[in-house]
Amino acid sequence: MNPVPKTKTYRNMLASGLYLLAGGHAYASCNLTQGGSDKIIEVVDGDTVILSSGKQVRMVGTQAPKLALSRKNFIDWPLADIAKIELENIALGKQVTLQYGGLKIDRHRRILAHLFIKNDEGDDIWLQQYMLQQGLARTYSFKDNRSCITELLAAETSARLADKNIWAHKYYNIINATDLKTLNQKHGTYQLIEGKLLKFEYRYGQLYFNFGQNYRTDFTINVPKRHRMAFAQSNLDFKNMIGKTIRVRGWLEQRGGPMIEATHPEQLEFLD
Repeated sequence: MNPVPKTKTYRNMLASGLYLLAGGHAYASCNLTQGGSDKIIEVVDGDTVILSSGKQVRMVGTQAPKLALSRKNFIDWPLADIAKIELENIALGKQVTLQYGGLKIDRHRRILAHLFIKNDEGDDIWLQQYMLQQGLARTYSFKDNRSCITELLAAETSARLADKNIWAHKYYNIINATDLKTLNQKHGTYQLIEGKLLKFEYRYGQLYFNFGQNYRTDFTINVPKRHRMAFAQSNLDFKNMIGKTIRVRGWLEQRGGPMIEATHPEQLEFLD
């Protein structure tokens, strides 16, 4: 067990100011590096394409509705076919420029890149932003790949406010943090959950954001010890979060009560 850190430096890192951008989103950064160009010859689904080189590219930063493909006991998510068709219509056969914002290859050997094409008028189209604006993907970041999250969240928000595609379907509804019945039913799925933070705790080297009176049964965000420094370095002011409305996105687990493990602060949005 790790006691609460004794150093003044660490405590100051946890208690320092929270930087918010317009719309309640944090973490400004869209710093990408060039990754060459190729041609899109196949669309696998709403966030994955195959290049003429034979390489498969995952459109990092987004998660489109998933198709079963060859996965056993997997059911297509609602609108997965629509997302694939939309991406085919705009990108299939086009020259594409790849740009990187973090880890370049995932464990499946897919390229992780932001993709840019030109339309018939010669204007640039950022495919991730486009799919989010159509309401055919959700923002989906990783600790080692979180560039451009502010811009991606803005595109997602515009579609959600207009009830476009997935945002008009109950499958993708944002869940209230106090709706335990729904949270328990959605175990093992990727969700957006929001509610007022009631309590913040630092225990045994881990951070806990509690949205109910009973942390054993109510919804909690957990930051494990190995990811704690990412939150400390983000300048999040935990002391001032109590009573604030927070939205978190991630894979919903059951650890006593429903929980999302947060590996990086970009999973959180501050809505007040």
